[in-house]
Amino acid sequence: MDNSADKAGRIVAEARRARKTREDGYRARSLAMYPWVCGRCAREFTRANLQELTVHHRDHNHDNNPPDGSNWELLCIYCHDNEHSRYVESGYGSAETDSAAGGATHNPFAGLADLLKNKK
Repeated sequence: MDNSADKAGRIVAEARRARKTREDGYRARSLAMYPWVCGRCAREFTRANLQELTVHHRDHNHDNNPPDGSNWELLCIYCHDNEHSRYVESGYGSAETDSAAGGATHNPFAGLADLLKNKK
């Protein structure tokens, strides 16, 4: 039992190391290629706060790292989180598509005219 736990732990550790190596590679290349400015809010970065600047993959595929950097965009951590939230929420539909699909069926004022006639 301990042997399988050790093996699983080694596999997870190796996967994390490989991910870190891959991320460091495209992060370093993108920081050398692009100015240290958020592509959305235009916040500028220096070495002191560079850890808050992230590499966003435009197609959301972290394995798509072309050498010309065409799939990358530098975003601050706030804009990056916002971008991923919008991407996730887009899968749930929007108010535009929902209203076109059917719309509301309940009319809260359906009996209002009759109520007002009886009040006079």
